Amino acid sequence: MTHPDAEPARPLRADARRNRERLLEAALKAFSTEADAEVSLERVARDAGVGIGTLYRHFPTREALVEEVYRTELTRLCESAPRLLAQRPPVEALRAWMDAFIDYLATKRGLAEALRAVIAAGGRPFARSRELLLGALGELLAAGAGAGLRSDVAAEDILIALNGISLAAADPSQRDQVGRVLDLIVDGLRAR
Repeated sequence: MTHPDAEPARPLRADARRNRERLLEAALKAFSTEADAEVSLERVARDAGVGIGTLYRHFPTREALVEEVYRTELTRLCESAPRLLAQRPPVEALRAWMDAFIDYLATKRGLAEALRAVIAAGGRPFARSRELLLGALGELLAAGAGAGLRSDVAAEDILIALNGISLAAADPSQRDQVGRVLDLIVDGLRAR
């Protein structure tokens, strides 16, 4: 799935694609773990094993890099729904996606300062986020409805619940509790 807000681009050579992926991985790690919103782009390039010129060829501004890190993580999460459904029974796929969603929100929280700078510069990183998330979640719920889950629950309701649970997930010591609450949600979705 190509992000709808992304500009069409010509295909990258294999080495350029690998460099871009390494840059995104290094930036995700740096922006998600650093308390300082001003992560050095030189450090991102160095951690990716490329020069700063390569970083700027792919991402002309810090904001472009941060926005693409966010979009890549969102796309990765949303694209995981059909893959999970192909690999697991629908109820297990839904539960696995919920775990991935909690991890995604933790990443987004780590990127918060950098994303605020993107928004201040006129970027719109969240323009289609909700729509894409609801689409993925709706696909999982529809598959689950044929496999013993209730069919009267809206994806929006589950998305709100997951957002609330994510607040507890901010504290790593609460990870077991988060898992139990996600299990309760799945249990509450079972048709009686």
